[in-house]
Amino acid sequence: MLEQKLQLKNSELRNRLVMGSMHTGLEEGWHNRKRLRAFYEERAKGGVGLIITGGYSPNIRGKLTPISSSFNSRYDVIKHRAYTDVVHQHNGKICLQLLHAGRYAYHPFNVGPSPIKAPINPYTPKSMSLGMIKNTIKDFAKSAYMAEKAGYDGVEIMGSEGYLINEFMAPHTNHREDEYGGSLENRMRLAVDIVKAVRARVSDKFIIVFRLSVMDLVPNGSTSEEVTVQAKALEAAGVDILNTGIGWHEARVPTIASMVPPGAFREASKRLKDVVDVPVVAVNRINTPDLANNILDSGEADLISMARPLLADPAFFNKYAQNKSEQINICIGCNQGCLDHVFKGKRATCLVNPQAGFELDYPLEKTTKVKSVLVVGAGPAGLSASCYLAQKGHNVTLIDKNEHPGGQFNLAMRIPGKEDFKLALKYFLNEVERLGVNLDLGCEYTDELGAKYDDVVFATGVSPRLSNIECSDGKRVLAYDEVIRKEVEVGDKIAILGAGGIGFDMVAFLTEPENQSIDDFKSQWGIEQDVTPSTEKRKLYMLKRSAGRFGSGLGKTTGWIHRAVAKHHQVEQIAGCEYVSFSNAGLVVRIDGKEQMLDVDTVIACIGQTSNEDLFDKAQLPENHHVIGGALLASAIDAKRAIFEALQVARKI
Repeated sequence: MLEQKLQLKNSELRNRLVMGSMHTGLEEGWHNRKRLRAFYEERAKGGVGLIITGGYSPNIRGKLTPISSSFNSRYDVIKHRAYTDVVHQHNGKICLQLLHAGRYAYHPFNVGPSPIKAPINPYTPKSMSLGMIKNTIKDFAKSAYMAEKAGYDGVEIMGSEGYLINEFMAPHTNHREDEYGGSLENRMRLAVDIVKAVRARVSDKFIIVFRLSVMDLVPNGSTSEEVTVQAKALEAAGVDILNTGIGWHEARVPTIASMVPPGAFREASKRLKDVVDVPVVAVNRINTPDLANNILDSGEADLISMARPLLADPAFFNKYAQNKSEQINICIGCNQGCLDHVFKGKRATCLVNPQAGFELDYPLEKTTKVKSVLVVGAGPAGLSASCYLAQKGHNVTLIDKNEHPGGQFNLAMRIPGKEDFKLALKYFLNEVERLGVNLDLGCEYTDELGAKYDDVVFATGVSPRLSNIECSDGKRVLAYDEVIRKEVEVGDKIAILGAGGIGFDMVAFLTEPENQSIDDFKSQWGIEQDVTPSTEKRKLYMLKRSAGRFGSGLGKTTGWIHRAVAKHHQVEQIAGCEYVSFSNAGLVVRIDGKEQMLDVDTVIACIGQTSNEDLFDKAQLPENHHVIGGALLASAIDAKRAIFEALQVARKI
């Protein structure tokens, strides 16, 4: 089904896979032109039917930041020809997304339907005059006209996620009393006028995609009945494809993070498909061909949008079409390399594919001198290093002292909301076999063994940092790994030491269900229904030595979710405390110089890791010995850094 062509009014898509819009950090400036061209080329070569670019503003006020890109000049036409030409060379199609940031624009010249400040922006927008509205409509039409001149096959008009057009649609942000406010007809007038103006300036074959917010997930958003009216009006105005938008950026509901069940919002696209005749796109947390086809076969959508999955694997479609789905590097929804980077002003990349966005920076070329390489440790760093080395043409042996490969992957995939790490491990193990890596489990490293190889890569990972709290009555402080592996029993009154990523993972492990159903997810987060209160079987404390907010070092786009989960499950958080002793009576802590007893029967240390470095001396490594991942640096270790270092060491050898 995913491979079927789609006939539009005056155009055709070669398949049903759309690369959804995503900002890469390469859109700004001329200097990144070749990099962005290479980025699009890889996805077009990979077989995707339609690419939608990151958002470009039709005018200055609509730019996301003062340095963000717009598309409204002949200079832009010349610059973007490089992108459209390379996509067409590989028989793909590409649409330019036109995005006016509205009150989300991060500069003092932002505008909106009404002067209502967004909670995620310090700037209060200026209410648009009728003249500004009319000029903005003309700007959208002009940008679409110039996009066609630049070779684009169409535009996507961004009408969701809480940006300008969406702001006009919703009573939440539209308090106007003129022809663009009040009634639904008035509130959706801007969207309809923009589509009509664009349609009048472009050719019949030019594709107009409109991304319509189906669930605003904010108070006083558009109702489902209003969305139906909006969809029909946009279809009548000349839209060729309706894309589905879920949630505003300020909404306190997860919509794309890993804890969102796969396909959680498939019903949203069905709502549109039930009321319009134009093709409809399904979005959000669709990361496998099986799920995509299930949605298409169920009649819930005509097209499937994947953004992050095409960062993870640009050849996603071709591998599927060639019956090689097991070779797809699956997106795990972590946001660590993509959204977290973009919101920090960095270039987007991918945890499981560090070459994404860096296609020209980190090429992996075939070696001219084949070596025998020993990789020690079959965790994320070792598995990925072995694959990269084998891709280069080296003869690779991967050993691990344990009987099961995976390292930290084996812990991550047991955390509710991180089940997709199983898919990452499955991918790497499949690649190890496909690429001919010799995997030897239950094998201890010795210097004699290492001497048989041209190069040795140590990827021995980390071990949990142990607590030195004084214990009595036969009590001991548990390490996080033995709890996650369920090697030990835990009680109903638990103290978690540490407030970093591991600590919050432990909260999820102890409170959240595995493989949460879509219905339970919606109940927990109050998606179009009241929040279901939690009924806790356990009392959890979360403790940390330092003062300040819990989870301050978590991911920019997911940290708030982890904190919300802890609050939902009534976890009591205590900062600025010293750990004194643990006995049958409980855990003694010292706060502001005063000791107090916490009534707990279990204490779990989530206080970091230490490098497994007993097999080598970092200070005296031979030139042909290399250390990567947690073995190199245990602090703040994550799979993103481990896999990135694996790529770099493979490029070096």
